[in-house]
Amino acid sequence: MNAPYPPPPPPPAGGRDRTTLWGVLGIILGLLCCGILGVIFGYLSIRDARRFGQSPVLGYLAIAFGVINIIGSSILWAGGDYPLYND
Repeated sequence: MNAPYPPPPPPPAGGRDRTTLWGVLGIILGLLCCGILGVIFGYLSIRDARRFGQSPVLGYLAIAFGVINIIGSSILWAGGDYPLYND
């Protein structure tokens, strides 16, 4: 009747999983302000997803939104309609 408790499961190898954190940060920053940071955080999300065996969809979305932000900003800036530089 006095059976010992089973040992706890081992922690994941290689540290903590931050796949979702990097992916969400990349999507938010890629959509709102900094396309380059969106691409960087998307890459980090894909890297962690491969390391921990999770889905890399958030990372791909972050990269896509970051690239769209960079292209859209460059088009607006080249056309002269960029709101920061209007007099």
